Amino acid sequence: MSKGPHLALLLGLAALLFFLGLGTLGLTDRDEGRNAEAAREMLETGNWISPTYNYEPRFAKPAFVYWLMSGGYRILGVSEFTARLPSALFGMALILLQYLFLTRIRGPEVGLLGALMLLLNPEIIALGRMALTDSALIFFTTLALFGFWLGLQGSMAQTEGRGSGARHYFWLFYLGMAFGTLTKGPVGAAVPLLAVVPYLTLARQWGLFWKRGFPLVGLLTFVVIATPWYAAMFAIHGLRYATSAQVHTLGRFLDPMEGHGFTVLFYVPVLLIGFFPWSGLLPAALYQAFTNWHGAKRKEREVRFTSPYTSLLTPHENLELFAALWVAGVFLFFSLSATRLPHYIAPLFPAAAILTASYWSRCLVEPATRGIRASIHTMIGLGFALALGFALLPWLYSRFIEKIAKEFPAASQLNPSDLYTGPYLAAAVLVIGMTLVGYFGLSETRRAGAFWMAGAMIGMVILIAIQATLPHANRYFVAPPQELAYAAGVNLAPGDRLLVYGVSRPSLVFYARRKIEYFSPGEESRMRQFLIQPGQTMILLPARLKQTLPAEAAGFPIILQRYGYLLLSNEAMVNQIPSTQPSTSPRPTFSH
Repeated sequence: MSKGPHLALLLGLAALLFFLGLGTLGLTDRDEGRNAEAAREMLETGNWISPTYNYEPRFAKPAFVYWLMSGGYRILGVSEFTARLPSALFGMALILLQYLFLTRIRGPEVGLLGALMLLLNPEIIALGRMALTDSALIFFTTLALFGFWLGLQGSMAQTEGRGSGARHYFWLFYLGMAFGTLTKGPVGAAVPLLAVVPYLTLARQWGLFWKRGFPLVGLLTFVVIATPWYAAMFAIHGLRYATSAQVHTLGRFLDPMEGHGFTVLFYVPVLLIGFFPWSGLLPAALYQAFTNWHGAKRKEREVRFTSPYTSLLTPHENLELFAALWVAGVFLFFSLSATRLPHYIAPLFPAAAILTASYWSRCLVEPATRGIRASIHTMIGLGFALALGFALLPWLYSRFIEKIAKEFPAASQLNPSDLYTGPYLAAAVLVIGMTLVGYFGLSETRRAGAFWMAGAMIGMVILIAIQATLPHANRYFVAPPQELAYAAGVNLAPGDRLLVYGVSRPSLVFYARRKIEYFSPGEESRMRQFLIQPGQTMILLPARLKQTLPAEAAGFPIILQRYGYLLLSNEAMVNQIPSTQPSTSPRPTFSH
């Protein structure tokens, strides 16, 4: 198959998985809500330097993704779709970048395998469908590392007289790190360095890099692109910004933030599930990459080889060593960090896909490749374990319904058919898919079919989640308070107040389009200063907390209610409930 059909397949599948229903679900909390609202406020206020959330400075993230979202808002309007659009576009660009790089280095067949493995896994799809900074970060760090690799290989070819070389690719290394730093802070430069520094050290190529890699001019380029925004923020906010930036960078590494500590082994199941089904191939691929390097090192000592020992590796093995160091460096760094979240290790996924695609390609050419049967069994075991997990979800849900209902009042109202259909269907697809993977993969003559069975299986599971499971979760768990926040926002005058009590969801500001005062149970005395002010006051809260409101709010009538949430007002009537709502908000059906 030529590049044209490959690209058509990849771009069509990526467009389906990244864009299908992209704007139909409410924003999840916390980061999606904060990011989407920060970009909206940037457009509203015209302040393109200092991001704000709830009209207060937001120092947690740099401004690059906010700029992209705000630009989308200006062109397409403010909506969930537009907030998520940059992530989806960067997701598609990442898949295309992976294919073009691997096709250049390994040929179109491995390029297609590597691009499909990077696309068809739960984590990359999830990050490409959310209003987060991670999809852009992964693209830029991958661009940086691919640029480094192509530049170094071009420099080696030129040094050894094998061609004119292409060291100009090194500029992608510096540009990728610069824009990655503008996207998510120092981690945008740290991730590429976690792969580059170990590789240059083991490959003994530091001299070549300093000579041919434009290190000083590249560093200057990085500084010119990445630092002006940070300098402007420091000039505007001074030590307040510097202290906050330190907390959100070094502080995250040294101390767990917002309860995201977990165990040092946290990323083992994250990688196994997030990169499923290809994670079953990854241990053998990593083992083989490091074994090849160790064998080359031993051979160098035996023959007293004077050139860098990585030249004893084939070009393919050399790339696999680089990818293995990329995976190991990112995985170990974030495992040692005190704050751990599932998406932190996502920048290693392109390297993991390179390794697994290379390993799978080798197994098709050499059916007796070491570890392949164990890898297939691992893949099947993971699939059956996930199928069991999906099948148990309805039972677990019913068992813990009371605890769930404390956070999500509508949990007990979920229709059983809505609860069972998605998980049971996903479990069935996993069982059938993994059975077929075993049938094809454990046979040396039929093995090629296992890849397509695994890819079709995970694609179907993702589509089931997008079309059958997430819409029900959105209806009962995500949308209700957002719908009430929207209704409050369109009915309050600029000088009026919206108070949110017992609901800590940052996305509500996005739907209300106004500043919100948040209160937790126990902060009733602080609420009183807002309740006694002139003008209209609305309160959004779970129905179960109505009796704990301050006495000043006891007489507020219920204006709207939605799946266990109430909207109260000190005025008996809502002046305006729009009959049609713009695409920028949920589409509720209110009961009075």
